[in-house]
Amino acid sequence: MQAIAAVACKKEAENEAFIPFLKNFPSEQVDAAVQNLNEAITPYIDCRHCGNCCKSLLINVTDAEAAAVAKHLNIPRSQFNESYIEEGISSTLLINAIPCPFLKNLSCSIYEHRFQGCKEFPALHIPEFNKRTFTTFMHYSRCPIIFNVVEHLKIVLKFVNES
Repeated sequence: MQAIAAVACKKEAENEAFIPFLKNFPSEQVDAAVQNLNEAITPYIDCRHCGNCCKSLLINVTDAEAAAVAKHLNIPRSQFNESYIEEGISSTLLINAIPCPFLKNLSCSIYEHRFQGCKEFPALHIPEFNKRTFTTFMHYSRCPIIFNVVEHLKIVLKFVNES
C-alpha cells in the first residue's frame, strides 16, 4: 500500500488533468469501461485483508443495520448505540470512530453483517462514475482497486498526460 500511496503522490497533477478529460466521453462509455475494469481487477485484490477503507471512511449506518449488527454481537441495541454510534445531522447514524472499531488485524470482524456502504465500496459498479470523481480520487491513494481501475482507465481512454 505504501507503494500505491507513493505513486499516487507523483500522479496528483496527472489525475487533476484526467478528471476533466473524462468529461469528453459519454457517461455510459466511461461507466462501461470502469465497470469492466472493476470486474477484471477486483478478483485479484482481497479487500478482507487490506482494510484501508476501514481506516479512513466515515460509515453511515441505517437503523436496520445497527439492529442487525447488535443482534449479531449479542448485545442490546442501546449498548451498541452507546459503544459504536453517533447521531449526525438529520438523524443520520454514523460509526463513531475512524478507523472502524470492527476492523481487527486488517480484517472486518463483522464481515458477513457489514454495512451497505462497506459492501458497496469502492462503488465502481454504480453508474455515473463521472459524478463521483471527487470521492473516487479521494480514495485513489488508499484503495488498490480504485488505483488500478483508474490507471487502466487512462489506457483504455487513451489519456495522454501533457503536463
